Amino acid sequence: MPVSGLPPYDDANIFARILRGEIPAKTVFEDEWALAFHDIAPQAPVHVLIIPRGKYCSFADFTAQGSEAEIGGFFRAVGAVARQMGLEAPGYRILANMGEHGGQEVPHFHVHLFGGRSLGRMVPAG
Repeated sequence: MPVSGLPPYDDANIFARILRGEIPAKTVFEDEWALAFHDIAPQAPVHVLIIPRGKYCSFADFTAQGSEAEIGGFFRAVGAVARQMGLEAPGYRILANMGEHGGQEVPHFHVHLFGGRSLGRMVPAG
């Protein structure tokens, strides 16, 4: 059951199709909790998307409906990908968009991992 005010999970979204193997992805990490792959339109030298294997439409849905094992396993996977990509020493950014105002484009919870250069301010001043 989705979180109040959120749409139900859409099995036709692109990340669901990637998880089912219907669409190829350049995978960099996978375990029982998460799948990580390169973004097809990278915004930094390293731009990896990390998605949970469960059917969660957003961060709100994931944190409300996911088990402690799923949530913990997912965020451990995010850390593992950052280490694997060699981003810990120079630094990196993790970004999760939520809803229309947050700029979420795919209705499957995911985080973006950015690195490989100085990323500047997160939100423009003003």
